[in-house]
Amino acid sequence: DYLLVVNASNRSKDVAYIREHAAGDDVEIRDESDDWGQIAIQGPRAEEILQELVARPLSGIRYYRFAMTEVRGVAAIVSRTGYTGEDGFEIYGPADAAETLWYAILGAGAPLGLVPAGLAARDTLRLEAKMALYGNDIDDTTTVLEADLSWILKLEKGEFLGRDALLAQKAAGLTRRLVGFETEGRAIARHGHKAVSDGVPVGIVTSGSFAPFLKKNIGLAYLPTGLTPPGSRFSIDIRGREEPAVVVPTPFYTRAR
Repeated sequence: DYLLVVNASNRSKDVAYIREHAAGDDVEIRDESDDWGQIAIQGPRAEEILQELVARPLSGIRYYRFAMTEVRGVAAIVSRTGYTGEDGFEIYGPADAAETLWYAILGAGAPLGLVPAGLAARDTLRLEAKMALYGNDIDDTTTVLEADLSWILKLEKGEFLGRDALLAQKAAGLTRRLVGFETEGRAIARHGHKAVSDGVPVGIVTSGSFAPFLKKNIGLAYLPTGLTPPGSRFSIDIRGREEPAVVVPTPFYTRAR
């Protein structure tokens, strides 16, 4: 069995793509999206809070690994994953048990300061950790190489869809790459703002926000490779005004381990 968890807005598109390429293979594909619920618990005390509800030791689950277990008596998959840059877990269980799990986790975590968080909080956290967001930083027009995600790419593993195109792009050399930046003024760069060098548009901002933990304005942008080294300076057109920005190393934040 292989469980693929996709961006919810891409559900239909991704299922259709998989079915198209699996045609003729000895494989059964099921869209079980409506059968599952997922709750993420993230932060430095996530293990401490969740352990109260799980019989097996969570410390044995390594980062990006999972275990089949029970959470407050509900059969679930507990994975040490999340899109915040912090330690944490994602719990996958039956959709009709999601409410039970939600309140059980909130109850266990309340004494330790656990509170619900929405997408806005997730977005600033994932940006500080330079975790790409589909629809902003990556989409149908970007490649793994351009998005600076080569760490998930294994060209030597053998044939796979898109390998030839990636090999050709790597051999030819990239013309742009996704980098992190900080703005030097008070204005915040947002998705869609143009990156400018010497008065000429050269790239596009894909994500931008004030970083609550870092206390500075940060963002991601596709820039020509000549402007991607840390320390490179450019401007961002924010409502008709060019705001100075500088390329910085990423991730912006790395948690202590």
